[in-house]
This record gives sequence, C-alpha cells and structure tokens, in this order.
Amino acid sequence: QVQLVESGGGLVQAGGSLRLSCAASVRTFSAYTMGWFRQVPGKEREFVAAISWTGSSTFYADSVKGRFTISRDNAKNTLSLQMNSLKPEDTAVYYCAGRLYSVAVTTVNGYNVWGQGTQVTVSA
Repeated sequence: QVQLVESGGGLVQAGGSLRLSCAASVRTFSAYTMGWFRQVPGKEREFVAAISWTGSSTFYADSVKGRFTISRDNAKNTLSLQMNSLKPEDTAVYYCAGRLYSVAVTTVNGYNVWGQGTQVTVSA
C-alpha cells in the first residue's frame, strides 16, 4: 500500500519561504505522477503544482507560477515544493498526491493516493 507523508509546513511572514516535502513508501515511485494541492475550510481542494513521473515536465497553477517550484528525487522517493514570496492567500492545508502514470495532472480525480496534509500559514 502506498503511503505519502508530508512535512515542512508552518507559520511564516508574508514574503518568506517554506519548503514542503513528501516521503513516499512505494518501490515504483518513479512511475508516479505527483502533485501538490491545497485546501482552505469551506472551499474545494485546488491544484497547486504537478510533476511527471520522469520529472521532465512540471505544471503550475497561475496563482503560484514564478513563486513555487516542484521537484522530485526518484532515488530517495521524495517530492518537494519550494515556496517563495509567500502571500497570506497561500494559507491552506497542503496535500501531496500521486497516481501511477496519471496524465490528468491538474485535477483531484487525477490522483488516487493522498497524504494527510500539512498546514501552511502566512501572516500579513
């Protein structure tokens, strides 16, 4: 069974940076499309960033483009999200997600494995 565990969330001032990590317990991690989503109470979970199983392609929501960078290390079964120039509107619970060879990279339904989430709070 695949498990995803996020870490790295916390409280940061606007303009600051955080780096989220996601550790995957699966031998075939290199075959998984991976993504980051976020959710605030009362709203739907929204796409943040995704990366192909090879790492050669990355995708970003317009709201984070140029500020966030997604990356993966297939040798270490880890996914990362470097978040710079954080804004209060980035405050949310961030989720790591994965699916074997998924091509629906920007949708919640494109993933079938989810982490438990990590809280990111950006103060004004």
